[in-house]
Order: sequence, then structure tokens, then C-alpha cells
Amino acid sequence: MIKGFKMKLYEGMAGEYERRHNELWPEMIDMIHEYGGRNYSIFLDKESNILFGHIEIEDEALWAKGADTAINRKWWDYMADIMETNPDNSPVTADLPLLFHLD
Repeated sequence: MIKGFKMKLYEGMAGEYERRHNELWPEMIDMIHEYGGRNYSIFLDKESNILFGHIEIEDEALWAKGADTAINRKWWDYMADIMETNPDNSPVTADLPLLFHLD
């Protein structure tokens, strides 16, 4: 299953966002894989600071369980100062419907 979603960075935070992801913690990588995530990419629209995420997941329910892990919550806290977040520091996201896919 392919998921697409969007998030938003605060102005001027693209470089910091990229730096943090280039140094992604091994525990986060393990968690993403453990909960069925593969081929994860995040793109930036520089004009709007909108991030577009694309990930392949095994199962929606399994993937959702990863949000409640300690390492994921720690990542959310780490990222909260550079992007729009909810009160629990989870990123404000909007799922995007898949309209076309070509293998």
C-alpha cells in the first residue's frame, strides 16, 4: 500500500529539517521497518514550506501502531520546534488520496 501525506515546516527550517533526517536515528529506522514502512521519501515545496511524504506500508493498522512507540514520540518532540505540530507534538498531517500510480 502506498501512502501520501503532507506536513508543513516553519519558515527557514528546510535546512535543519534535512540535517536532522540525514542523521536519522538508527532506532527510528528500525521502528519504521518494524511497523511495515519501506521506500520512504519526503519532498519539499520551497515556495510554501509544504512537505510531501511518500511511503510504502504493509498494513495501515500495523503502521498506525508505530505512532505510539517511545522512539516515535521522542522523534516528534525533537522535530516540534521546526514544523507545525498538534498538542502531543505529532506533526500536523493531511493524507493525500492516490489518484495515479505507475509501477
